[in-house]
This record gives sequence, structure tokens and C-alpha cells, in this order.
Amino acid sequence: MVLAAHEMYTTVLAQVGNPTPETPPAADKLLKMVRYFTWFVLLSGVTAVTYGGGRFAWEKWSGGGLESPKMVAGAMIGGGVATSAGTIMNAVIGS
Repeated sequence: MVLAAHEMYTTVLAQVGNPTPETPPAADKLLKMVRYFTWFVLLSGVTAVTYGGGRFAWEKWSGGGLESPKMVAGAMIGGGVATSAGTIMNAVIGS
């Protein structure tokens, strides 16, 4: 009985063809949107680090409380997460 089941599954699985990959209908627009989003994330990360560094210098110069190191650290962690997400998605997609 086990051999008959094995033979049946082997026969059925052998008839399934290997489909050829096709691009989705709106793939070019989606890739363009992803590229714009990537540039936006990159630009916002650079802006956050620059703003945090400027604020850090201002607080140091004026003698105020130091809140900006948290901003710089947060921007760096956010950039690391954004960079890792891109790498993970490239690995998943396989391109």
C-alpha cells in the first residue's frame, strides 16, 4: 500500500511542468517607486545625521542639556535597519 502511494505521487509530481518566470504587469512602475523610496530613505538618513550633529554642536556650544546624541544614535540605528532591510529584500528577491 505504501509502495502504491509512493508510485502514485511520483507519477503525479513528474507531470508538473516547470513554469517560466514572467514579470508582473506593473513591475516597472513598482521598481521605479522602490527606487524613489530608497533615495528618500537615504536622503532622510543623511539629513537626520546632519541635523543631529549640528544640534549636538549647538548644545555643546551653548551649554544646554545633551539630547542630540540620542538623535544621532537613533538616526544611525534607523539607517542600519533601512540598509539591512534592503539587503534582506535583495536576498529574498534574488537579484
